[in-house]
Amino acid sequence: MSLLKIMKTPTIAALTFILLSIFSCSSAAYSDQENFLSCLSQNSNNVSNLAYTPSNSSFSSILNFTIWNLRFATPSTPKPLVIITPTHESQIPPIILCAKKNDIEIRARSGGHDFEALSSVAKVAFVVIDMIRLVNISVDAASKTAWVDAGANLGSIYYRIALASPVLAFPGGACATVGVTGLLSGGGYGFLLRKFGMAADHVLDIRIVNVNGKILNRKSMGEDLFWALRGGGGASFGVIVAWKLQLVTIPATITSFVVHRTTEQNLTGLLHRWQYVAPKMDPDLTLLINAEMINSTQAPTGITIDASFFGIFLGGVDRLLNYTQKVFPELAMARADCTEMSWIQSIVIFNEYPATSPETLLSRVQPNKSFMKRKTDYVEKPIPLSGFEEMVKFYYEPEAILNTLSFVPYGGKMAEVSESAIPYPHRARNLYHMFHTVYWEGKDNQNADTYIDWLDRIYNFMTQYVSKNPRGAYMNYRDIDIGVNNPDGKTSYAQASVWGKRYFGNNFDRLVKIKTKVDPTNFFRQEQTIPSLKMQPLRSYVPSYVNDFVDVL
Repeated sequence: MSLLKIMKTPTIAALTFILLSIFSCSSAAYSDQENFLSCLSQNSNNVSNLAYTPSNSSFSSILNFTIWNLRFATPSTPKPLVIITPTHESQIPPIILCAKKNDIEIRARSGGHDFEALSSVAKVAFVVIDMIRLVNISVDAASKTAWVDAGANLGSIYYRIALASPVLAFPGGACATVGVTGLLSGGGYGFLLRKFGMAADHVLDIRIVNVNGKILNRKSMGEDLFWALRGGGGASFGVIVAWKLQLVTIPATITSFVVHRTTEQNLTGLLHRWQYVAPKMDPDLTLLINAEMINSTQAPTGITIDASFFGIFLGGVDRLLNYTQKVFPELAMARADCTEMSWIQSIVIFNEYPATSPETLLSRVQPNKSFMKRKTDYVEKPIPLSGFEEMVKFYYEPEAILNTLSFVPYGGKMAEVSESAIPYPHRARNLYHMFHTVYWEGKDNQNADTYIDWLDRIYNFMTQYVSKNPRGAYMNYRDIDIGVNNPDGKTSYAQASVWGKRYFGNNFDRLVKIKTKVDPTNFFRQEQTIPSLKMQPLRSYVPSYVNDFVDVL
């Protein structure tokens, strides 16, 4: 058939082209999958039995079980060639070696809470290493330490610590289903951050499988890589298999509290005042805020913005009430707002489990999966009252019906630790961390862009009030809107700096040097992994103080 004739029959030609393209892509994917599985069977006796392909009936349920953001659990979302669920760290080296041999990317996931699902999704051929079976937890109360496997979730870790001692804790996140590896790889924070700092500040040792398939610990990997893994994005450097944690001492009885205030109860005035007092409070007290739209018969329009001033105090209710009356009397915290309890009980209550037994923390089921998007900021100077008034107006708009506005105070230990102690840099200069989260229901997913546009508008409005040069962002609340790498693995230092400096500040350059040393060919890569200087595009610019490092590798 001549080209002219094809052009005169576009429907048949187009259909033929599409079918050939689909067949070609499907054949290539099948070939990649077969070659990878064949390699695994030749290099490992037991890993193949832990592999699931799309032809397995349980493939979709395994893939979607830990994807928290439902935007990335749709039929059109790219799927991995294979999902592998190792039960021992020794099974991971052959996975890496076979993926390298077949030029297939790896996505390792722990709890699946990655907001952009980069641990479960890729635009190229990839396999998922799902750590869901690597969940051993060993607590040594005498030394106040714990070894935890990479697939353990926070709820299980907290439960095991509480069994070992009621006065020990780990200062991680409050959400029980978050995976420990994702948390620590980006820094991690929770109710105890003002007392003890970031979760990654309390890592004593790490076991990781590197690009050559070797299992390393802190001693064998060296202090540079150990530094990078604590908040610098573990996915950039290898597959982490276990963490040794330093536990902290807490009182046997703490006080959990929540105080509700609405727009009609001077909400904006309280928000404005909070930013002056919360970062300076006793480190035993962490007073967070979460605000959202609710129905109200007291409001003229039938809706209002309700803010929960909540958190924990490492002490009894009497001392808490006396203290807050002195430093934040405007909040008018009352005894009815407070409950004395154990640390582990506060985690159960925060997660809103239907049962109050700590055993509920062992569940890996994620009850609050959502279609969502989040944007984060850091505030270095107090926002004027007018700024809060305009900010709250956004939350009255129709697109904000399910959205939340959140504030996390800094100060305390966060102001004492150096910005370069670990890769997480957002420390003393910040008064607080804030973020906007937009949610929508599955039946409204066709209007997702409308909700994301709302998020972009309030984010742009906040530009005048938040950190600058660069505008800070939190890696664990990942946002690919701020920049991504090239899919071919060759991303310039300048391109990666656009997002990297926002997550890591001046620590980004050290992370690039370490990446270049431990993974020079950039095998471990995705949209926001640290680039290797050995894989720079031609004629790309690298500052001399970074590039000089390449000469000594």
